[in-house]
Amino acid sequence: MSEPHSIAVIVAHPDDDAYGCAGSIALHETDPGFRFILVIATDGGAGLIADGIPATPETVGAWRRGESVRAWQAHGRVPDRHEWLDYADGGLHLVEPGELEDRVRRILLEERPQVVATFGPDGITGHRDHIAIGRAADAAFHQAREVPGPGLRRLVHGAVRESTFQRWNASRERRGLPPFDPAVEYQLRPVPDSLIDIEVDTTQVAGRILAGLHEHRSQRPVLTYPGGEAGWERIVGREPAVLAWPPRPRGAPLLTDLFEGL
Repeated sequence: MSEPHSIAVIVAHPDDDAYGCAGSIALHETDPGFRFILVIATDGGAGLIADGIPATPETVGAWRRGESVRAWQAHGRVPDRHEWLDYADGGLHLVEPGELEDRVRRILLEERPQVVATFGPDGITGHRDHIAIGRAADAAFHQAREVPGPGLRRLVHGAVRESTFQRWNASRERRGLPPFDPAVEYQLRPVPDSLIDIEVDTTQVAGRILAGLHEHRSQRPVLTYPGGEAGWERIVGREPAVLAWPPRPRGAPLLTDLFEGL
């Protein structure tokens, strides 16, 4: 008998989970025994405060915690376990790596999810917090899977395809906007198409992904896409990822689901 599907999403900030795997969670929410664990390392207290948001630099972290809860309510599938690690936004890279790994490992050993999703070494945007939590999650995953037991069968890194990145930059230039520069922190870092191992078609739940994304109102300036709502739907209609472990055999077909083959 196969294990029930379960996933732990481990990210740095309250909006990092709003895209990249939200569609996959929606696609599996009715699976018997499905379990979703969300771990967020900081409250995003150093983030933006969009016009009209009744928050201050002192309270924006608490506001963003509420946005995270409302986002998953709007998405329609709240986490079964929602853990906040309570580190300072922007300071994850200063946390002793062993401490961060230990905290994530404890959660993974308690839950033993089949799939762990986090950031790869590029952090998608080169954000130091993204890179730090991704590195810690990777180490915690490999340490936890050495302990006998179920789960912990796949580690995945969210990614942006190089071909998609080039298409977005061409679109930005047509609109008179500066292209994304992967050498600049906080800007997108693409992954060569040949290194993408998984791509999930999430078009049927794109509206739900956007409903959750739009609840992160405080971050509206950086979550606004120049292509409008239709452009956003196209973006969230695909969820590409790199299979960090186990390695995908050379020449194996692209996986079309996070749980495919498990």
